[in-house]
Amino acid sequence: MHNLPFDKPGQFYRGNLHTHSTQSDGRLTPEQLGEFYRAANYDFLAITDHFLESYGFPMTDSCALRTPDFTTLTGAELHAGQTEFGNQWHILAVGLPLDFAPPQLAETAPQITARALASGAFVAIAHPYWYVLTEADARSLGDVHAIEVFNGTSIDYNDKADSWYFLDLLLARGYRYQACAVDDAHFFGSRVDACLGWVYVKSEELSPEALLAALKAGHYYSSTGPQIHDICIYPGEKVIVKCSPASRVYLTGNGWTAISAPGVDLCEAELDLQRFHSPYGRITVRDAQGKRAWSNPFWLE
Repeated sequence: MHNLPFDKPGQFYRGNLHTHSTQSDGRLTPEQLGEFYRAANYDFLAITDHFLESYGFPMTDSCALRTPDFTTLTGAELHAGQTEFGNQWHILAVGLPLDFAPPQLAETAPQITARALASGAFVAIAHPYWYVLTEADARSLGDVHAIEVFNGTSIDYNDKADSWYFLDLLLARGYRYQACAVDDAHFFGSRVDACLGWVYVKSEELSPEALLAALKAGHYYSSTGPQIHDICIYPGEKVIVKCSPASRVYLTGNGWTAISAPGVDLCEAELDLQRFHSPYGRITVRDAQGKRAWSNPFWLE
């Protein structure tokens, strides 16, 4: 059944889960990143530098950036082994301990992923479209939490920002991954790769521990602009979605299965489950500018 965040206690906090600093290949210092995202009305930030020997295996300590109204999560982008097509693995791990050990010479992607999960991290497969990941690649990592379905820096770098097809394929196979949208910000020159994709996490408090627990539980949704205020599921009958002004609200399932409601400044949509023949679904809210927000997938049976 569904595990959506809207009826959970607390409030929504906006955050970016994928960011690079001068500790690896980013152009801003951790302090500058904290200042930038706080000024952009974010509530939290994960600085996830490339955990590579060439950068000294940085686990960027962002604890000093925390204030009463802004916090940070420690993390890294992990690399070990190669994908099916011979590319380097990119694995997003948020909530890693500062003493997370560098990979051994022969450590594989499944092994470093298992270590990250065992340490308590929220783990996502980063930008699968970018590196043409396969179903076998995803299966090899085991029970990670999420698939990065939107990667902001890909928009101008290679036009491979949207990886929903990859997650939809895995859902059709019966896997139960969550989704996440991120910036993957580097601040390279004139290329804008910040404030493009983020998550809204429902948590009872703005603390690293509470946010991490909510992420792992799936108590969040992803966005490039719109907000989802509520999703109410009446099994076998309907789904009611409340959101910021939208031009269309979708319920998407397996294969061709989808229903939608169009409108002008649409703030509430009712979607008929009696016409929806899929064991799972996800909500997409699209606004007049083409920006989208996505629920995590939910199961109806």
